[in-house]
Amino acid sequence: MYKILANTLFLGKDIHFLPDCHSTNDIALQALRQKEAYEGSIFITNHQTRGKGQRGNTWETKPGENLTFSLVLQPYFLDLSEQFFLNMAISNAIRQGMQEYIPQLQVKWPNDLVVPGTGKIGGILIENLVGSKGWEYAVVGIGLNINQREFSSPQATSLSLVTGSSYPLEELFKLLIIQVEQAYLALKKGKRELLQQEYLRQLYLLNQWAQFRVGEQTLEGKIIGLSEMGNLLLELPSGQQQSFGIKEITFPNF
Repeated sequence: MYKILANTLFLGKDIHFLPDCHSTNDIALQALRQKEAYEGSIFITNHQTRGKGQRGNTWETKPGENLTFSLVLQPYFLDLSEQFFLNMAISNAIRQGMQEYIPQLQVKWPNDLVVPGTGKIGGILIENLVGSKGWEYAVVGIGLNINQREFSSPQATSLSLVTGSSYPLEELFKLLIIQVEQAYLALKKGKRELLQQEYLRQLYLLNQWAQFRVGEQTLEGKIIGLSEMGNLLLELPSGQQQSFGIKEITFPNF
């Protein structure tokens, strides 16, 4: 299962399949520290027991029903202050890879994949190794609900729940890796503006008034774009603009 990929330039030439593990991101980071992984290495598991999400959340997944894997990248061409461009490239790639099955799929800032009005289908978590010379490696963890049909969280959904069908995990995996590699190479070639335009084009709640949570308060606002650092820009009813980091704002229904 999950053989070396033939239709890619560098991603998936070194695949580590783990029947089960606590976190593919942790395993990938450990392998990098021990010089047992390099750019293009992929760590994938049949069952992730302590998958991680943004804000310290956990990722619920049943054995053999979903895709949970981590990619090793070496984005030396970006400054750490520009890392949100990598986030946008990966988010775009996963959404594009799945839009054939779910055309209405959108990206919820910063990097969740959601079906509006239905729920969250996946997420991305990027963790970095930084050395004395700057950004050394990025480990990109991706979790996608594919064939699972029961969740403890009412906000979660899956490809199978949305479409009513089941899907071969390895074929989807191959498709997504090809999409990720293409997006990463586009970023490496400097196509940042195009990547950002695509990210904003499919951004959940863009230019829509909604109620957000900021701390213990409810805030009405409209997403109008992103700052240079990738923070979320909201327009308030007063016309004032406000910027929010990842841990500063919570979306409605999520």
